[in-house]
Amino acid sequence: MTAQPLLLVSELNTPTVWPASAALAPGGDIAVAGVSLAELAERYGTPTYVLDEEEVRARARAWRQALPDADVVYAAKAFLCRAVVGWMEQEGLGLDVCSAGELELAATRGFPPERIVLHGNAKSPQDLRTALRLGVGRVVIDSACETARLAAQVQGPDAQQVMVRVLPGIEAGAHPKIRTGADGQKFGLSLADGSAEDTIARVLGQPRLELVGLHCHLGSQITEPGPYAEAVRRLVAFMSALRDRHGVTLPELDLGGGFAVAYLPGDPAPTPAEYAGLITGTLASACAEHGLPVPRLTVEPGRSVIAPAGIALYRVLSVKRTAGRVFVAVDGGMSDNPRPALYGARYTVRRVGRASDAPMRTATVVGRHCEAGDVLAESVELPEDIRPGDVLAVPAAGAYQVSMASGYNMTGRPPVVAVSGGRSRLLVRRESFEDLRARDVGL
Repeated sequence: MTAQPLLLVSELNTPTVWPASAALAPGGDIAVAGVSLAELAERYGTPTYVLDEEEVRARARAWRQALPDADVVYAAKAFLCRAVVGWMEQEGLGLDVCSAGELELAATRGFPPERIVLHGNAKSPQDLRTALRLGVGRVVIDSACETARLAAQVQGPDAQQVMVRVLPGIEAGAHPKIRTGADGQKFGLSLADGSAEDTIARVLGQPRLELVGLHCHLGSQITEPGPYAEAVRRLVAFMSALRDRHGVTLPELDLGGGFAVAYLPGDPAPTPAEYAGLITGTLASACAEHGLPVPRLTVEPGRSVIAPAGIALYRVLSVKRTAGRVFVAVDGGMSDNPRPALYGARYTVRRVGRASDAPMRTATVVGRHCEAGDVLAESVELPEDIRPGDVLAVPAAGAYQVSMASGYNMTGRPPVVAVSGGRSRLLVRRESFEDLRARDVGL
């Protein structure tokens, strides 16, 4: 296939929304890792999610290179399957998981448990049992009542290493529903009201728990490094206070994730090096100011590793022109991508596999589900001759889409396909009606 770099006029001098390997191909197609998107749609059906393996690996390596003296832990909630577990292990990343299910999946791939961090504001007994049985490296305590519950399950002989998630009181993130660093929400323990210090005192009183550090997570789609620097200053000041009041010097600091990616051409998306430079510089100066040794740093990128490597493929089912608007309905929707309905996420959309000279017109791409809010992409530019059967590609689709997919209308969750070196392979098969029927055991 003859292809050329995918450099659209609207994307010049802006962060790209496509994988680095994406290239224009004959017939209006796009090739990713040397594989035609239109051919993938034919081979695997639609909707289908495509992951550029080398893009995932390159982004994981970029974080390791930006923070060579830190622990880089992949946030599995963005998207997880056994292949991704393997890629993360091979690239030297840890895993941040939120459930026994994610833990068990990692275990089936033989991921080293000491490189796993367990999160969750409401961990179930099964979550804790599984974490202790597998021997995870860190459990992040998110509430005071979790302290005794976890300690009671530790069998020993060694204490379970834990961190305490604190709220530094910082508003950051693209939407109120994904801002998690300020007071007054379900995550973490407040610095301001004393609950963080109270919980830490409880942990220090539990011989079966070893407090190794503080954790925070500010939110998602944070488009500048500044909030992380402010979080570092506040957390280091708190660590200094803990040393003075409780005689403990904590050796670790986990700043969570939330690093932004571009969904539309021109969206701000700092590089890992840009985040890392300000974070590490601020950490060193804050520790010097308070007379503390610099703690081991951990970051938890998820979206910034996997989202830009993913492309969703849909097939157009109908085109409706009504009330001065054009609605392009596809064979997926909020069941495989709830983000637009949840918090107004925006996407780039491009037709692939058919070239034409038709002018571009504004259209709204909608899903097939029984909700007026089932809108995948509002006000996007598509060729005026768009028609049923056309294939649409949606880049930056690797995070929080398949991982949040539902069984709404029993359409079945889509497959995930990896592309690399001109070849494709199935990672996760399409959910079939037989899968759905097998769960329905009542009469």
